[in-house]
Amino acid sequence: MPPSQAATPLAILSRFLSSPSPPPLPALLRVHALAVTSGLSARPDLAAKLVSAYSSAGRPGLAALAFAASPSPDTFLWNSLLRAHHCASDFASALAAHRRMLTSDARPSRFTAPLAASAAAELGELHVGASVHGYCVRLGLLVGDGSVAVASSLVYMYARCGVVGDAVKVFEEMPQRDVIAWTAVVSGCVRNGECEEGLRYMVEMVRLAADGGARPNSRTMESGLEACRVLGELPSGRCLHGYAVKIRAGDSPLVVSALFSMYTKCDSTEDASVLFPELPAKDVVSWTSLIGAYCRRGFIGDAMELFQEMEDSGLQPDEVLVTCLLAGLGNSANAHGGKAFHGVIVRRNFGDSVLIGNALISMYSRFELVDVAGKVFRSLHQPDAESWSLMIVGYCKAGYDVKCLELYREMQFRYQDELLADANSLVSVISSCSRLAELRLGQSAHCYSIKHLLDDNSSVANALISMYGRCGNFDNAGKIFGVAKLKRDIITWNALIASYVHLGHSNDALSLYDQMLIEGLKPNSATLTSVISACANLAALERGEQIHSYVKEMGWESDVSISTALVDMYTKCGQLQIARRIFDSMIQRDVVSWNVMISGYGMHGEAKQALELFCEMEGGSVKPNGVTFLAILSACCYAGLVEEGRKLFIRMGKYSLEPNLKHYACMVDLLGKSGHLQEAEDMVLSMPIEPDGGIWGTLLSACKVHGNFEMGLRIAKKAVASDPGNDGYYILMSNSYGSVEKWNEIEEIRDMMKNYGVEKGVGWSAVGKCG
Repeated sequence: MPPSQAATPLAILSRFLSSPSPPPLPALLRVHALAVTSGLSARPDLAAKLVSAYSSAGRPGLAALAFAASPSPDTFLWNSLLRAHHCASDFASALAAHRRMLTSDARPSRFTAPLAASAAAELGELHVGASVHGYCVRLGLLVGDGSVAVASSLVYMYARCGVVGDAVKVFEEMPQRDVIAWTAVVSGCVRNGECEEGLRYMVEMVRLAADGGARPNSRTMESGLEACRVLGELPSGRCLHGYAVKIRAGDSPLVVSALFSMYTKCDSTEDASVLFPELPAKDVVSWTSLIGAYCRRGFIGDAMELFQEMEDSGLQPDEVLVTCLLAGLGNSANAHGGKAFHGVIVRRNFGDSVLIGNALISMYSRFELVDVAGKVFRSLHQPDAESWSLMIVGYCKAGYDVKCLELYREMQFRYQDELLADANSLVSVISSCSRLAELRLGQSAHCYSIKHLLDDNSSVANALISMYGRCGNFDNAGKIFGVAKLKRDIITWNALIASYVHLGHSNDALSLYDQMLIEGLKPNSATLTSVISACANLAALERGEQIHSYVKEMGWESDVSISTALVDMYTKCGQLQIARRIFDSMIQRDVVSWNVMISGYGMHGEAKQALELFCEMEGGSVKPNGVTFLAILSACCYAGLVEEGRKLFIRMGKYSLEPNLKHYACMVDLLGKSGHLQEAEDMVLSMPIEPDGGIWGTLLSACKVHGNFEMGLRIAKKAVASDPGNDGYYILMSNSYGSVEKWNEIEEIRDMMKNYGVEKGVGWSAVGKCG
């Protein structure tokens, strides 16, 4: 039979050109071979069809081969080649073809520009994208039919290249906008950190959609919800959730995942839990997000239940999830639960993880179990910079200042400059130096901060001011304070004011406070507490009343620290009734508040009121501490209440409090003044701690008052042996000998003073200046 007309090469190629879908690859190769052998492969329409078919088959190389057969490709054929490379994600080849196209006779069209702009966006080639924008303007591609797609691609390109301002400008100039344009500007803003702007465009799109404008799709909703997540905009996120349900986009996997991410970031555990079962895939990341939300809200029990549920599902936790749970346990102050989970971690062989080790150090530091945190730190094979920093900060916060400095010096010695202390650890080191009055070590830390450019950090500068001030080096404190002029905040002022008050420079503290007010800064609680204490030290009642009026005006009367400072100030100024009125008005009182009021009564000889207040304290929720007992014993001492003092001294054991030197000195003073000299001496001799010169001196004074010459001499010798540089003991001995006219012994005492290099102190008086 002769071949039918349908089987001729031209008929086969015609059917290929008219077919809406490309044939399978083997058939496509036969068609291509037929086109080449029949001499028709150079036809632009056939070449374009072959390029498009190869592109759909994922064979960009063959598409380029088909393109090369055309000696003079037109715009349509160039666009087919660009699309082939673009579909294969070969953006570099797409841009190379685009460059060749621009040098040919073919003119870019509204199909060319989006392909070229998109390829430039993916490669971050801003200059190429800008050149596409240029010819789009020159050729009028941004007006008329198809201009929306061109403009949308430019918005996407500029946003992807990080020039969000130009993306917004192109978007704002668009006369018409489709969903692609809106999605490009919303996602572009969010991707570049302009989440507020992105959310604003999202809201505007929703508003215009109600009037017939483009309606958001799942990609737009995803970007809008991401903006809400980053901004913590839970109300806006809930509104978008409702809108997504309304437009039937709420079931989209993209939208569900974005909603879940937004709710977990905003710690909305109820909403996140509802969405969790709808997630398209529940991996460790999604479990971590939900568990993390529960941990941040303090629902550690629910978090642990979810952790167990995840393990039951067959998934194994990773380091991030474990550290998340450890952080939650640390915030919950559940030391028992934290230790139990630590055991789980050890059994799961997470022990070598530095990330988990750091989380354990942080957790135990929050539990104030710093010794355990130290053991975890020492168990790390290769602690990183964060490990050292967490441990140094932990020691400082727990008051282990010596260990804090030792660890810092160990880090310096071991790593030299390979491992650098961060601002947090340096602040802790400087604070420990401040509390220990270790000026030289503090200066060393200061040098380190300058060397590593950390002295410009405001927290470091504030710590340095406080350290130098508390060590009495106000010159350096003032210099740093002056250098920080442009950056100093209220904490900077507080550091220097508190240092002045701490060392008794109360007038300087009040002058600095006045300067701060002149410069327009508003004091905070710490500022007012310090300046009220300065007024108390100076017994400056009028100034204290002025500050009290300011406290009332600002509504800070409920602040425990400020109210306590006011009680202290008024008691030291002799205004016990006002002090008690403030004390009684306090909604909350800590142990310091009680101590100040009890001490105030004691110093003014109101022992009865002090004892009544102490009994009231014992009946409440705040338990007395060592300072409380010192205050009430002092009150008994002033009033000569021996029996009450004895009972109170014994009662310290009820609160597991061990008396220190000050408590013993107070009891010795009480017993001695009331004539119980032998009991006082017996107490000193039976003390579990070595008595200092102060206790012997107190007993010596009592012996002189009561004329017990023999005991006085015995005690005096012990007082001098304990503190040979104290001129007061020699004077008391001399006065005792003088009272019985033993002049030779007085000369011996004077010789003894010369031998020890002790000189009698010069008396002085302070005179207040009025007017």
